[in-house]
Amino acid sequence: MRLLIWILFILSLAIGVSLLAGSNEGYVLIVRPPYRLELSLNLLLILVILAFASMHLLLRFINYARDLPANVRAYKENKRIRQGHAALLESLHAIGEGRYQAAQKAASKALDLGEDASLTALIAARASHKLKQKGQRDYYLAEAERLAPDAAVARLLLNAELLLDDRQYSQALSILHKIEKIESKFVPALRLELKVQLRLNNWEQVLLILQQLEKRDGMESWQAREIRHQAHQHLIERNANDLNGLMAYWKKIPDEDRLTSRIAAMAAEAFIALNAGNQAAEVLEMSLTKRWDSTLAGLLGDCATTNPHKQLQQAEHWLMRHEGDAKLLLALGKMCVRLSLWGKAQSYLEASISVEPHANAHLTLARLLESRGETEAANRQYRLSVQFCQEGK
Repeated sequence: MRLLIWILFILSLAIGVSLLAGSNEGYVLIVRPPYRLELSLNLLLILVILAFASMHLLLRFINYARDLPANVRAYKENKRIRQGHAALLESLHAIGEGRYQAAQKAASKALDLGEDASLTALIAARASHKLKQKGQRDYYLAEAERLAPDAAVARLLLNAELLLDDRQYSQALSILHKIEKIESKFVPALRLELKVQLRLNNWEQVLLILQQLEKRDGMESWQAREIRHQAHQHLIERNANDLNGLMAYWKKIPDEDRLTSRIAAMAAEAFIALNAGNQAAEVLEMSLTKRWDSTLAGLLGDCATTNPHKQLQQAEHWLMRHEGDAKLLLALGKMCVRLSLWGKAQSYLEASISVEPHANAHLTLARLLESRGETEAANRQYRLSVQFCQEGK
């Protein structure tokens, strides 16, 4: 539609000009003695228009020639930028697809074309690391530091990650400390340091880092909980031969973790091994009051406390709510043995075996029967205990 309008306009203009020129009989006389020049007005108008157009074209050509070097430089710069962007995108796609050789080549090309060194050099460094070309990796990291000194955090973070991958833990920690000086409590750096401390079994540091990450929502709560429990278990194991150290560490553990069955069981076993029955029983009772666990209930039988009657009463109270718990019945049997309640102990042990036969229950019953002079019955229980031990029960 617009084209049609323009065509009609041009045709109308041409018709108008031709009609005007046809009816124009004027002329122009130019006198410069001894010369005279007479021109029709139409020709003069045409010459003026042509002269104006020629002058305009000449001036444009001169301006174009003057700007030509700058235009060529701009063209080459735009071409370089386009090629750099294309190489950068290619390197990103390649490293995402695991084609590290292609990623290194494209990133190197993008770096040579002047693309953002804080990104291209790091891509090339990561690709070189995956290709096990450590010399090339270190070169690209040095280039990133030289060409993009302001992007230090990204470079240091990648450097620490690659050092961790090479199991150079002390060097990785040194790099992470540099990040801490630049940006304190930086979550990605904390996550990386957590991995380093886990590899080094520095469980106290693991707990401190977890605390910082949880404050900043730096990791999933379930994941943090699992790692924290793992740290507590290792630290309990580390203090397992020192009663004072074990008690001091146990008091430091938050209540939420102390009531966890896994942590409580490990702490109770450590206290039992150190002949600290009162502490072991306290640990177990606190956890069982919060959440019932048969494994913890079974450990009660190994806790030799200074108040065994109270312990027995508490266990029998739990039995009213957990009648068919074989491990609790076994624990009650052991408590009764310590109190020399032979008949009651035998009934509890037999009840435990009837619910769930177990080598420990048969062995405890065998010793009880042997102490009472029932040799034949005791031997039968010993044989059953050995049989279940061989079956892994």
